[in-house]
Amino acid sequence: PPHRPNILSAYLGKITRDLSIDLFRMRNRLKRGGTQYTLSLDELSECVSGNDSTEAVVDQLLLAEAINRFLRSLSSEQRTIFIRRYYYIDSIKDIASYYGMTEAKVKTSLHRTRIRLKQYLNKEGFEV
Repeated sequence: PPHRPNILSAYLGKITRDLSIDLFRMRNRLKRGGTQYTLSLDELSECVSGNDSTEAVVDQLLLAEAINRFLRSLSSEQRTIFIRRYYYIDSIKDIASYYGMTEAKVKTSLHRTRIRLKQYLNKEGFEV
């Protein structure tokens, strides 16, 4: 350093933190494959749009309640697959290995659940 740090551990911690953030950003750049987070949000974009209007902000609580009701109507397996993918951002490969399924079966289950969610939200009066 240009001068002697007062607290060496804090100085080393800052260097480690900055290097870790740089490494994380380098590994997760979109041109290097991106993250599961962006991929899972893209899959859900067809069901729930991201409107920024005041009306959409007010309806956010009602939408959350409707989604919770929908999730409670699913079977335990379908619900946990959906939550692991879109809440915990697990990869399809990880979900398939956890449940002993093929990746195709998990993808099909998620696709059908998204379609049912879209239909449910339309029936509840939400514009999708």
